[in-house]
Parts: sequence; C-alpha cells; structure tokens
Amino acid sequence: MGNQLESLHQIALEAGKAIMALYHTQVEVTEKDDRSPVTAADLAANTIIMEKLALLTPDIPIVSEESAQTPWSERKDWRAFWLVDPLDGTKEYLRKNGEFTVNIALIENGRPVLAVVHAPALEISWLGNGSQAWSVTNDEWSPIKTEAAQIPVIVGSRSHPSPLLADYLAQFPLYKMKEAGSSLKFCLVAEGKAQFYPRLGPTMMWDTAAGQCIAESAGGQVKTLDGVPLSYHREDLLNPFFVVSYL
Repeated sequence: MGNQLESLHQIALEAGKAIMALYHTQVEVTEKDDRSPVTAADLAANTIIMEKLALLTPDIPIVSEESAQTPWSERKDWRAFWLVDPLDGTKEYLRKNGEFTVNIALIENGRPVLAVVHAPALEISWLGNGSQAWSVTNDEWSPIKTEAAQIPVIVGSRSHPSPLLADYLAQFPLYKMKEAGSSLKFCLVAEGKAQFYPRLGPTMMWDTAAGQCIAESAGGQVKTLDGVPLSYHREDLLNPFFVVSYL
C-alpha cells in the first residue's frame, strides 16, 4: 500500500502542476448544470488523474466530479472505486487565495482507505492509508495526529457559510473560529490545528472522501449528525451533513 500511496502522491503532484500552469492566466470559467463553476484547470487536472489511475489500477473504476457519472445500478456492485475531485475549491482558485486542492481517494466497501489531498499553491500534501497520516513538503513525510485543545478550534467554510452553524456552536462555552477553503478543513483537524469541522451545508462525495481518509488515518472521525460514519456505498452523490472531530 505504501508504493500505491506514493504513486497516488505523484499523480496528484502532476495534476497540481497542470492547475498551477493556468493559475496566473485569465482562466475561462463556465457554469455546470448546478451553477457551480468549472475551469480549464479542473479539466486539465481531471484528464491527468483519469489517465494515470487507469494505468495504476486498470480494474478499479473511477468516479470523478468532472467525468460522466456511472449510474447506481452499476455502482452498487462495486467493491472498490476511486473517488476524485480534480480541483476542489474552484471558487478559491478563482480568488487566487491558494486554498484549493486535488482530492483522490480509494473507496473499499464504502470506506475511504487510501487518499491524497494536495494543495499545489501551498506546496503541501496530506496522505493517509487508513491507519496513519502524513503531511508532505519537499518530499519530506511527517506523521500527523489529531489533538485535543483546552479551547477548541472550530473550522468553517470560507465560501459556504451555514446558518445552522450558530446552533452547533452553542454547545461550546469557549471556542476559536478558523476559516479555510476546500478539503483543507479536514487536514487542519488531522494535523491537530483544529478540533472540529461541522459541515452543515451541501457537499458531494468527491468533496469529502480524501479529506475523510486523512482525518480518520490521523485518529479523527467523520460522522453524520446521526452519529454514523460517513459512507460512500449509496446512490445519492450528495452527502448528508456531518462533523469531523479529533475524537
């Protein structure tokens, strides 16, 4: 699995280079059916990831935000598949604040078991194999773990604030708030820089799988509001609300 994780990292790095090649240009933006933005950078990264994953694991199907979706009638029989968001945080990319990521996760029996989250503008990656997680800069792998804090840091979305957040925060007598874009929020919890990430707004499967794997590999948990681990063996690509925590 170690070699596969390293291969995954290399694919994400290559996708990140394609994204950064367009970063300082006038990026053309089009709208998808759901009104979300898509750019040439999303599509360039997607092409690289789809091709490289097909070479790495020819027998494992791929679900990507930027590719045609396979119907549930086929997906329901998959024991394993790749779940990809080639550019998570397109709005952050267009704002040029650096808070966007490449997300690739391997799902087995509904659970993310291997993943990379790569932030090309920040030149850092996070990797997880289900039991251990690392941050990687300049090819240096540093193990990371979730941590408790006397005054918890609660991380929220920079581009998607939720009116339900106030109700969630009422349970904490003291807390600090932090904002971040894309799947970086999962990685903040995984590194112990935040303790909670409540997601009380819409996300899709590909937005969360890689980040969930990193957080869980670092000792954290990702559960729905019903207290059930967020699973990926389901028809609906839209996620239920969930909370990432250090526990």
